[in-house]
Amino acid sequence: MNASAASFAISVQPSGIQFEAQPGESLLAAGIRQGIGLPYGCKDGACGSCKCKLVSGQVAQSNFQRKALSDDEEAQGFVLTCSAKALSDITLESRQVTPAGALPVKKMPARVSSLTRKTDDVMVMQLQLPANDTFVYRAGQYVEFILRDGARRSYSMANAPSQGPGIDLHIRHMPGGRFTDLVFGSMKEKDILRIEGPMGSFFLREESSKPMVFLASGTGFAPLKALLEHMQHCGITRPVTLYWGGRRPADLYMDDWVRAQCDAMPNLRYVPVVSDALPEDAWQGRTGFVHRAVLEDFPDLSGHQVYSCGAPVVVDSAKRDFAALAGLPADEFFADAFTSEADKH
Repeated sequence: MNASAASFAISVQPSGIQFEAQPGESLLAAGIRQGIGLPYGCKDGACGSCKCKLVSGQVAQSNFQRKALSDDEEAQGFVLTCSAKALSDITLESRQVTPAGALPVKKMPARVSSLTRKTDDVMVMQLQLPANDTFVYRAGQYVEFILRDGARRSYSMANAPSQGPGIDLHIRHMPGGRFTDLVFGSMKEKDILRIEGPMGSFFLREESSKPMVFLASGTGFAPLKALLEHMQHCGITRPVTLYWGGRRPADLYMDDWVRAQCDAMPNLRYVPVVSDALPEDAWQGRTGFVHRAVLEDFPDLSGHQVYSCGAPVVVDSAKRDFAALAGLPADEFFADAFTSEADKH
């Protein structure tokens, strides 16, 4: 029986959570609209974070990439909730539904309070939010900038809520990118931007006591920084090892901050990894691919959780190799892959 004459009933197992979806509305959009905490990342069919098993019912699915949902996975009944639209009542299987429900997603103006260039191509943007509105988010989540033509660009909060009231974002310049050219060009303090958030299901699973590996490439460090601040604020002492990869040492643009954090958090280890150091860098640390450094140190990840953020190629390689080579359970890998416009085609 349909939830109403014009909608479809969506049930999620094993949690038993139920909501409804309108015809033509993606399952994920319906869940977000009703405060249901389904897992997701890019919302564009590019990252695969929202993948769920379709237990019963029919969906129409379009506008996604095969790297996010392979032919084999689709044949086995998996769907991407960001692109799947119900054609009947639906039962899904998803083990990462947030029991407490999602936080309210809001659109609001945000004022640029500062722009600090950390390297030639990384800017730290601080945003001031309206004083008369509350913006509640989990460390690790992201916001979307709404551009004048309705296009959107996503960036993770780089500070935990406890560090507020404003939010920090780490923005890498993508030459030719409409938004980042603006950030590195004409944008100035006190400019007003429009944002919507919080978004995403990348946040610390605090019910677990397992030791953790944090894996970042480039500005994928931003949400992991927020997770570390959240852990320190809440007194969470689970062991965590942060691997941060860059092409050259300068790409580890807050290396000093991480080292200071290690002094404040005895449970934190830090392993910087550089892939393309030049002789003038005089780099003495680990080299190569950052996810390979993890495998060298942790040949057995079966008892760990991994939180990975950064370029899709790094996140995808880590997800594949950590499961295949180190026994990491699939449901203990949490990821937030940064998809650019180029990744969506």
